[in-house]
Amino acid sequence: MASRERPRPKDAFGVYVHWPFCLSKCPYCDFNSHVRHAPIDEKRFARAFAREIETTAARAPARTVTSIFLGGGTPSLMQPQTVGAILDAIGKHWRVAGNVEVTLEANPTSVEATRFRGYRAAGVNRVSLGVQALDDASLKALGRLHTAREALDAVAIARTAFDRYSFDLIYARPDQTPRMWADELKLAISEAAEHLSLYQLTIEEGTPFFGLHAAGKLKTPDEAVARALYDVTQEVCAHHGLPAYEISNHAREGAECQHNLVYWRGEEYAGIGPGAHGRLDIDGARHATATEKRPEAWLMRVEANGHGVVTDDHLNSEERADEFLLMGLRLAEGIDPRRYAALSGRALDPSRIAILRAEGAISVDSDGRLRVTKDGFPVLDAVVADLAA
Repeated sequence: MASRERPRPKDAFGVYVHWPFCLSKCPYCDFNSHVRHAPIDEKRFARAFAREIETTAARAPARTVTSIFLGGGTPSLMQPQTVGAILDAIGKHWRVAGNVEVTLEANPTSVEATRFRGYRAAGVNRVSLGVQALDDASLKALGRLHTAREALDAVAIARTAFDRYSFDLIYARPDQTPRMWADELKLAISEAAEHLSLYQLTIEEGTPFFGLHAAGKLKTPDEAVARALYDVTQEVCAHHGLPAYEISNHAREGAECQHNLVYWRGEEYAGIGPGAHGRLDIDGARHATATEKRPEAWLMRVEANGHGVVTDDHLNSEERADEFLLMGLRLAEGIDPRRYAALSGRALDPSRIAILRAEGAISVDSDGRLRVTKDGFPVLDAVVADLAA
């Protein structure tokens, strides 16, 4: 993994907006997404989003929004005017930076791609496409509704509508070999201008894939093949100028997703919409917020109370430091241990650092900055647990 370091933006503040609806539920997905067969009352939801934005801004005023991310669910099911109303509400209640990054997640179907210019006119300046695979058999197995041709056509439309775009792929799929993945990845890079998000398929409890996997009807690559697929990912992307800046995200220099960096660097962000999470600094304390997951229940809460928040926890210094460690070590730039010490009130254990360095799992720069190595990333959870102990 590349180790280039980027300066942290001063006072970065993100707004995450969750649109919870999908046309169908993918069998691997454990996100807060819901299928509704009746039309969605977008105007009513837009009013509720605006109301929750107003209430959240009253709790966390005087912020300058540096990034907005419309995630889901499938935000590209929204009409462009709904997106415009949400962005207008953010601009009404917070100051918005002139170079704000506004990302919308989209499915790469021809119907949704026709809305891209409308989203651009509404204020979206970056789109993230859920391609997931570039062959039809894999797309069908993953429960996706688009074909590989439709996906590439949508990427081409995104290229004409937006200066910045990205797309996701899932690897370590059943029967996938390193050579197959390398070929697919090279095709993806030829279509991706600046950014790719590449995720290993994980079997999440509560999903249809979990039951199939448990019954032996879904076989994923074993540990050795999965590691080979990960290594291919790093090598091919780095060779073509898209090194990893985070464990699953690859970008050309300067094209990193600024909103996701807000999360990974432990900055503030507001969570708006059903099931959205936030991290807000209020009266000197870090608040971890979460809203009601069920869309209609969230809607009624917002209409009655002005917000859908059901969890509002104060993170103590140790919890905040551990979260900073967990998120920050995902980045190629690593963390400054002095910031960890400032948050937690204690320094990282030098003996644990020494052991992990000797094992080749981490490196320490001359200025003390700590990074996880290429060999350490496949066992990142164990590295974080060891350092946090």
